[in-house]
Amino acid sequence: MLIRTLALSSIILFSGAAWAGPDCTEEPKSKWLPPAEVLSKAMKEVTEMKLFKVTSGNCYEIYGWNANGDKLEIYYHPVTGEAVKRGSW
Repeated sequence: MLIRTLALSSIILFSGAAWAGPDCTEEPKSKWLPPAEVLSKAMKEVTEMKLFKVTSGNCYEIYGWNANGDKLEIYYHPVTGEAVKRGSW
């Protein structure tokens, strides 16, 4: 699982597209948690990941599925690591 998480962290995309997501922070990226740390936390809920990216609102966003096969879209605050918005894609 750790290898999978680390491999998935390599697909981080920095998106410039504007979507209806939250604005998380104006903090410099030097204060953000490492993506692998947020991914590790997310993998407790997201058992299969489709995409991990940074949004235009400076959030970590994850698309994936839970253990029941339900689609998940979760935005995480990059400084605190807390989920700030949840939904389905």
